[in-house]
Amino acid sequence: MLPATFKLCAGISYGHVRSMTGLRKTAMVAINHEMKRLSGPGPNRWISQVRRRSSLLSGRIEETPYSEAEISYMKQGEEALQKSISILGDQSGWKMETEANGDKVLSKMLPDIGKVFKLEVVLDQRPDHLYGELVGNMEKMGEWNPSVKQVTILQRVGPDTLVTHEMAAETPGNIVGPRDFVSVRCAKRRGSTCFLAGMSTNHPDMPEQKGFVRAENGPTCIVMRPSAEDPNKTRFTWLLSIDLKGWIPKAVVNQVLSQTQVDFAQHLRQRMAASDMGAALAC
Repeated sequence: MLPATFKLCAGISYGHVRSMTGLRKTAMVAINHEMKRLSGPGPNRWISQVRRRSSLLSGRIEETPYSEAEISYMKQGEEALQKSISILGDQSGWKMETEANGDKVLSKMLPDIGKVFKLEVVLDQRPDHLYGELVGNMEKMGEWNPSVKQVTILQRVGPDTLVTHEMAAETPGNIVGPRDFVSVRCAKRRGSTCFLAGMSTNHPDMPEQKGFVRAENGPTCIVMRPSAEDPNKTRFTWLLSIDLKGWIPKAVVNQVLSQTQVDFAQHLRQRMAASDMGAALAC
C-alpha cells in the first residue's frame, strides 16, 4: 500500500496531472490513511514493527565494513531480539509465579529453551528515561542492584550492539554461588518503545574466571513502552531465561530467578526516584 501511495503522490507533481480534478485530494487522503495505519495503536504493533525493521537491518549487515567477528555479534544480538519478541508475542501458556502490589512474574516451559520468566510491572517513568539508565548507565548497575556485582562493556559494535561481562552477587545464604556471564546485547529504540535484548556469547578478552561459574542466559529482553493509561508511565516487561549451571535443584533456581525479577523492579524504582531527586536538587 505504501509504495502505491508514493506513486500517487509522485504523479501529482507533473503539471498536466496536477490539474486533474480530485487527484490532489485523493493523494492527500491516501497519505493520511497510510500514516494512520502505520502509527496507529494495536496489541502487536510494536512486535511487527521490530520484526520488519530488524529484518531490513540483517540484510544490510553484510554491506557494512565490520569484521567477521563483529558481524557475528550483531547477528547474535538480532537473533536474541527476534527470539524474545516471538516468545513475548505468544500470550498462551503463561502461569503466575508471584504477584505483589501489581508486579507480576509469570513463567512457562519452552522447547529447546526450558523455563522462562516474564516480569510485568508499571513504572512511574517515561520509557526513554529508563532506557537511558539501563543502557546509557549500564556499567553503573552494580551501584543500585544488589544482585549484580559489576557490569563491564567489553566491546561496542555499531550503534546497537554491545558485548558485556556481568558478575552476579551471591544469593543470601550462598544458596547460589558466584556466577558470571558474557553476553551480547542488542539495544534499540522504535518510536516510543525501547528494547534491550541479549544472549550468551564468547569473547576473547573474557575467558572463564577463577571463583565464578560461567552461566548462560538468553534469550532475554526488556521491553519498555508507554502505558496506555498514562504516557508518562512505562509498561515494563522483562523476559528472563538463565541456565545457572551446577547442581542446583530446579525448585531453588525457580525461586531465585522469580525473586530476582521482583527485587530488580523495586531497586530500579528506587534508583529512578533517587535520580529524580538529585536532578531536582541540582536545579
